[in-house]
This record gives sequence, C-alpha cells and structure tokens, in this order.
Amino acid sequence: MKTSAQLRRAFIDYFVAHGHQEVASSSLVPHNDQTLLFTNAGMVQFKDLFLGREKRDYRRAVSSQRCVRAGGKHNDLENVGYTARHHTFFEMLGNFSFGDYFKREAIQYAWEFLTRNMGLAPERLWVTVFEEDDEAADIWLKEIGVDPARFSRCGVKDNFWSMGDVGPCGPCSEIFYDHGPAVWGGPPGSPDEEGDRYIEIWNLVFMQYNRDAAGNLTPLPRPSVDTGMGLERLAAVLQGVHSNYETDLFQSLITAAAEATGCADMENKSLRVIADHIRSCAFLVVDGVLPSNEGRGYVLRRIIRRAIRHGYMLGVKEAFFHRLVKPLTVEMGPAYPELAKAQMQVERVLKVEEERFAETLEQGMKILEETISSLDGKQIPGAMVFKLYDTYGFPTDLVADIARERELSLDMAGFEREMEAQRSRARAASHFGAEAELPVDLEGATKFTGYERLSGRSTVLAIVCDGKPVDILEDGESGIVILDHTPFYAESGGQVGDRGEIRSVGGARFSVSDTRKHGGNLHLHFGQLSGSALRVGDSVEPEVYAETRGRTALNHSATHLLHAALRRVLGEHVQQKGSLVDAERLRFDFVHFEPVSREQLQAIERMVNQQIRYNHMVETRIMSLEDAKKAGAMALFGEKYGDEVRVLRMGDFSTELCGGTHVKALGDIGLIRITAESGIASGVRRIEAVTGEAAINWMEADEERL
Repeated sequence: MKTSAQLRRAFIDYFVAHGHQEVASSSLVPHNDQTLLFTNAGMVQFKDLFLGREKRDYRRAVSSQRCVRAGGKHNDLENVGYTARHHTFFEMLGNFSFGDYFKREAIQYAWEFLTRNMGLAPERLWVTVFEEDDEAADIWLKEIGVDPARFSRCGVKDNFWSMGDVGPCGPCSEIFYDHGPAVWGGPPGSPDEEGDRYIEIWNLVFMQYNRDAAGNLTPLPRPSVDTGMGLERLAAVLQGVHSNYETDLFQSLITAAAEATGCADMENKSLRVIADHIRSCAFLVVDGVLPSNEGRGYVLRRIIRRAIRHGYMLGVKEAFFHRLVKPLTVEMGPAYPELAKAQMQVERVLKVEEERFAETLEQGMKILEETISSLDGKQIPGAMVFKLYDTYGFPTDLVADIARERELSLDMAGFEREMEAQRSRARAASHFGAEAELPVDLEGATKFTGYERLSGRSTVLAIVCDGKPVDILEDGESGIVILDHTPFYAESGGQVGDRGEIRSVGGARFSVSDTRKHGGNLHLHFGQLSGSALRVGDSVEPEVYAETRGRTALNHSATHLLHAALRRVLGEHVQQKGSLVDAERLRFDFVHFEPVSREQLQAIERMVNQQIRYNHMVETRIMSLEDAKKAGAMALFGEKYGDEVRVLRMGDFSTELCGGTHVKALGDIGLIRITAESGIASGVRRIEAVTGEAAINWMEADEERL
C-alpha cells in the first residue's frame, strides 16, 4: 500500500519525467487576487499565466497545492465531520500546460498515471466529457479505448468550467472511481449520481475559449490545460478505503486527537472534525493569518473554536488543540518544510486562542443549554444567537453545529436584525471628520517623480473643493489638487504622505498638508490656497519639504532594519502587522506572543545601530514578484503587489519589497533609540522608536531624568 506521501511524490515525479517544472505550493493567502479569501485550487497561483499577464520560463508545471475551503463562496466547514470527503484543508495535485500541450496529451497523461503507474483497473474508472466536446470524446473512446458503457456526456453545469463571468473558459473531462455495487449511487449524469458509488478523482479543464461580456465565445490563440486531483481522494482509492478519514493522512491525526482528548471511540465524529481542523488552522497560521474578528482571521477563529467545542463535547476543559501541531508536523513537515519551521509559532497562536475562548465557552454553553431546554418550537431565537456571538464569541456556524445535533434550526433573520441594529448604533456613535468625500468619477493618472527629485514642473489635472470637481480654487479655500507629475509621496505602506507647496507662475501658493492615493493611480494633494487663484490646466512647480521628507526617510529605513533585527533576536515567526512612519518617529507592529524583555530590546537596538555604523548603501531594484521572492525579499502579509515590484536591499541584513522613500546609505540614519514596547492585540506587539537628531534628544533627556 502506498502512503499519501509516496502518492504525492509519485504524481510529481511522473510529470517531471514528462517535461513539467515542479512548482512549490503557494500561500493559502492568494497574492494579488482580491476575489478569493483563500487559495482553493492548484490553478490560483498560475492565474496570471492563464490570463496572459505573466510569463515564466516554463510552459508545463506540476504542483501539490495546499488549499482551504472555509468561508466565502467555497465553504465546506459545516459539512466537515459529517461526510466522508468534506474538508476545510486539502491538497490539490495538478498538472498544467500554458499554451503547450492540449487535450490529447492531458488525457493520455491522466490515463497512464492512473492505470499504469497507480495500477487502477480501467473497468473501475468512469469518464465524462462536455456534451459538445467531440474532440475529447474521440480521444477517450477511439485512442484511449475507454469502454463506451463507462463513458457519458454531461452539460454545462458539470462539464464546462470558467474563471469568471468573462475571461478564459472551456470544457472539462472528469474521471470517476467506481467503488462497486456494494455502495449506493449511480454513474455521473444519472438520477442517482449523488450517491457515493462513483467518486470524482480528477478533473481535466481545457481552457480553449474567451467569453466576452455578451457571453460570446471566441477561441484562445494558445489553449491551456488546468487539472486537479485531490490527494485525499486518490489515497482513499489506492488504500482501499471508502472514507478519506480512513487514509493514513488522517489516521495518525485522529489517533493523536483521541490521545489529546481521552476519547476511546475512534469512530467519534468529533475526532474527525479536530483532525481536519488542525490541518487548516496550522497552515493558515504558517501563511501569516492570525485569529481576529474580521476577514481571513475570523475564518481561522471560527475553525479553531469549532475544534475546541468538539473537544468540549468529549469532556476536555483545558487547552488541547495546539498539542496536535507536533503530530501534524511529523505527518506533513517533510512535504511542507515551512510547517516544521513555524511549528512553535503555530502552537503558541493556537494555545493563546484556546485559552481566550475557554474563558467564555463554558458560560456560553450553559446559557445555550438553558435556552434549548425551554424552547417551545424547533428554532433557536435570533436574539440568543446574537448574544452568543456578541458576548461569548460563538460564531454562528458553531451555534448551527449545536442546533444540527439537536435537530434544531437558527432564526437567522432575527440574528441579522440584531446585527443591523448593532451596526446602526455604531454608525450613530461615530463622529466622522469634516473632510469632503471625493467624487467617484475622478479619472487619470499621476506619474510619481519623487524618488529622483523633490521638485519639478507639472500641470494641474483637476481640482476638488467641497467634494465636487471645480475649475478654479480661490485665495483662502481648502481643496484637493491633482497633478500629472508629482514629487509628493502619497501615504502608503505605513509612510505618511509628503507635505510642501505647489506654486504657479501667476502667484498661487497651495500649501500641501497631506498627500494620499485615490484608485491606485491618482495622487491627491490636500491643502489650502493663498495668493492668486489656481486653475485646472495651470503650469505649476510642486516642491516637497526636504527636511520633513529626509527625517521620514531616516525612520522608514530604520523600520526595515528593525524588522530584520526582530526576526534575528525573537525568531522568524515575527511578521509585520502594521507600521507608521513620519518625520518624528516610527511605530512597528509585529507578531509575537509575549512582552519583549529588556535584554531583548537592548540586543535589537544594538543590532540596528551596528548596521547603521556599517553604512551599507541602500540598493533599489525593480523586478518581477517571482524574482523578488527568489531573491529572498520579504513581502508584507495581505499587501497587494503589481507584476513588477521595488526591492530594497540593505547589505546582507534586510531585503524587502517597498515603495517608500529611504536614505541613500544606512549611516545617514545616525542612531536609533527604542522608546516604548507594548501589546496592542492578542499575539501582536508594538515597538516605537526615534532616529537621528530625535534619538540624540531622547538620550539627552534620559540623562537629565537620571
């Protein structure tokens, strides 16, 4: 019997032998894709290749991609533990062709790998194609020799794939495994297809069309192939079991979960839930997601708390979930070394979250039990669902889980009414600034020239006053000025926007108090006019305040050195979670799970000052995101990057992606002094510091205090 690790390796080796480039799994947090909450398929990291936006030095690829389906459109969370094949985390084996081979080779590879390399009997396989795809049908029936009795054509719903409403799309061909007549269910396309007898194991997608907004299909100049096969399903077939949870991938984790919870019943569904959830939770933390109350962090929190609640059902009252990270690392660390590297960090994140939820879990369960025991009907009131969510930290799907076990439902309409009432209260309590809203139809682009110079010639593209576009700004009026070229840096990446002046030949002086971005392309200069009127189309000279920019650059470059020093002193689990860089100081928020000791702070400060004394030049290069990663550049978690990125290198000490403004040489910083360290959230610490003249002033003030 082949282990799952052997199957993973066999798949990759087969396609490497057929000219494919092995590509490592990408992060569970998709880069440059705001349409996805998590990576949920092997093709996600190749999306720009399929769309023609990116080129690489290979046209064939193979990967084993880590995937999560929980939250968003693809959400398997509520079914995990109740079915044989639903998981929050799974591995997608895939081979890809970017304008190289097409249907014939893709079909031949799949059939050969399954029947010859894996030894599956052809009579146990069933093949489907899109009903209009005669080409694929001929290849399967006439060239491969698939039995027509084990072949069917299906419609758009099952056998036509698209990347979205518009864009690349095409027919697909699916391969199913027949578990035999002892299992109920009919073949694909039959009335009984929902049964478990025929299980899809491999999907071959043939991207051959482009769909326009009107729904018209035109052939792509370079058709491509995207295939996906779940490792868990393949392992179940080849290990002769019907449930994925019976494979070696899960059995060791279920055993570990049983030991951690003291559960003797190895068939208990709660053990399945816990074994599944440790996989998704651990790898999400590896990829930089931390438990929080919004976005990806909230999905992680929901999964962790669901696992904890299942432990509670088994009688566990203390933290246990984090103890499963070690057996998971034994199982999956060899294939994914990033897990082994981050093991301690993952354990700490999960333990902190467990301890936090333990404070309210028992009390919340007691209140819920009292509510259920006094119910007249079969529905838990929305007000109670909201109270559990708002006061006790119970995600709604956790309450739905409990309701499902008692054959109850939730009053979700009532819950939503409570949520909306809370939002209304929050809106009423908010105090918004007087800053005018921007018109949504602002168009154009500003070219940033501020890396090379602090002044220049420019033309006024637009003026906004009181939230409306105007042609003229008069003396004393405040507004927003937009230029075609500007040396003013717009607030981004934690660095504040530049200040300065915009002067016209006619005597207008627009004092810039802040600079921000709009729509990614426009730089908005906020300020007040004095002197003559300023008009759209005027020729102007923008000039950044050099001293303010210079002090900001000291602090920004010091922030990079601080980040690198933190990782060296505290560990590589340190990740940036936020920053503020202005002319007066720097503030840096990062992942760490305990206060930084006085000795550690001193070591960090010494290390940064040592790099300042080395006085390395700050090197800047523009390169592709892929090349930047290969060069070891650190990217900020959750930040959106373009096809080309700016890479900042400070000797061998720090290499990061950054669009900010910096010193020319590290010696320009002069000195750094850490002024404060504090905790701002669970697992997030903050360091504040000053540099240059401000650091000297701080030291002198320290001496006076002594």
